[in-house]
Amino acid sequence: MNTHIDEGAVKIIEIIGISSKSFDDAITQALSKASKSVKGITGFEVLKHMASVKDGKIKQYKVNIKLAFPVV
Repeated sequence: MNTHIDEGAVKIIEIIGISSKSFDDAITQALSKASKSVKGITGFEVLKHMASVKDGKIKQYKVNIKLAFPVV
């Protein structure tokens, strides 16, 4: 995870993004929702990919990610 700052501290939080479209969209959903309340996100790390299946088809894509942002 790229959390480069010149000095100070970085906080890490873990969230799960959910999408009916794709794993990439689940990441986009997570970043979009988190950025509404978390300011200055500098990077993320994908921890796990998951999916919900119904009748042999993927119904929901889920991505567990860690987000990094500087502590101010």
